[in-house]
Amino acid sequence: METMIVIPVVNVQNAEEAKDRMEKAAGIFATSPSEALAEEGLVHLDISDGVFTPHMSWGSPEEISLIVKRFPLNAIKFEVHLMVSNPEGVIDAWLRTGLVKRIIVHLEAMTDSVYLLEKCKKYGAEAMLAINPGTEAERVLAHKDDFRYFQVLAVSPGPAGQTMTPGIIDKIKFLRRGIPDAIIEVDGGIVPETAKLVREAGADIVVSGSYIFSSPDPKARFEELKKIG
Repeated sequence: METMIVIPVVNVQNAEEAKDRMEKAAGIFATSPSEALAEEGLVHLDISDGVFTPHMSWGSPEEISLIVKRFPLNAIKFEVHLMVSNPEGVIDAWLRTGLVKRIIVHLEAMTDSVYLLEKCKKYGAEAMLAINPGTEAERVLAHKDDFRYFQVLAVSPGPAGQTMTPGIIDKIKFLRRGIPDAIIEVDGGIVPETAKLVREAGADIVVSGSYIFSSPDPKARFEELKKIG
């Protein structure tokens, strides 16, 4: 098993916070070891619309593009987590920015997987299918031939800093058994202890915001998580 991939999270309420997080992420990537894998430079961007989730985050495609262009952040690419009620209605605007390597859509909100997958293919982006903590992992199996990337959201969709929901480890194990070649990402409640548990259960990628950025040395926290597994 290869080294676990760690992706820092931007989940913010305004442009100043977004700029600060992106600059810190750029600092992590600029000083990380050369063996930091293909995901180096990838930032997880949480987008909540206040409908799919009661929490509403800051950030539109135009606003994010403006920050990237205004500051020396050109090396950053995004994995955009669409916690929105209508992913089909917003995906095109995000992909047209040219900043998106991967789009994450929720099974609970998705109505047209063919459309979403074709849009990602058109723009050369990867498509990841996510499920909420309360969604049965069995529902994912219907899409195992369409998607390669899958996310287990380990907390209720919304603000950062939540504790991992019980039962997540079993979901990861189920997906690993049911889709052996899947790339599995876990989002929410990631600290060293939980990162070790999800890694042992079969996860390939973890995303972390609060644990990394609450430290005065985000790079050290990032590297600490990377060393697990």
